[in-house]
Amino acid sequence: MHTVESILSQLRELGTPAAREGMQRFGIDVSHALGVSIPALRALGKKIKKDHALALALWESGCHEARILASIIDDPALVTTRQIDAWVKEFNSWDLCDQVCGNLFDRTAFAVEKAIAFSKRKEEFVKRAGFVLMAEYAVHNKKAEDEVFLSFLPLIEKEAHDDRNFVKKAVNWALRQIGKRNARLRKAAISTAERILQQDSKAAQWVARDALKELKKIS
Repeated sequence: MHTVESILSQLRELGTPAAREGMQRFGIDVSHALGVSIPALRALGKKIKKDHALALALWESGCHEARILASIIDDPALVTTRQIDAWVKEFNSWDLCDQVCGNLFDRTAFAVEKAIAFSKRKEEFVKRAGFVLMAEYAVHNKKAEDEVFLSFLPLIEKEAHDDRNFVKKAVNWALRQIGKRNARLRKAAISTAERILQQDSKAAQWVARDALKELKKIS
């Protein structure tokens, strides 16, 4: 039987100072990190399998890698809006935001609702989560209707001016992933990018140019 303590013990063994230093160089908050690689966390997650209660307990430990592991082993069907809101409030680095959104939140019944809500928030990592959810939903939900993604584009256009690095990169990511789903969405994403390019904002112009560079290659 897996317990929080037994898992934390394994994570401590897997962590290395070199990996922790590497995380720090990439702008990750390592104040509660052990220096465990994502592949190692995924391998451990496969051994543990899905366990909602354990995921909640691992999150409460506060350990950076334990929280990423929680997103790997949690059951999307059991995740509530309350849990999503509580976890998002505690995002303190881009990797935790991206892993939790891409491993778990985008697979819940609330993914679209939360993507829209978070994209309008002011807090840097909460806002990033909104656009990461859009990007990850575009990648993982193969059956989603085009209209879902078309509804995201005005939000992307509106927030493209945000010059915070972790926000603008997520806005760009969402725009590119939506455009790569199919020809219809690619055309809409390119039109959105061309309008964004006209904004009097260096951040918006970067978002647009980078997206257009990729999307026009596959047009």
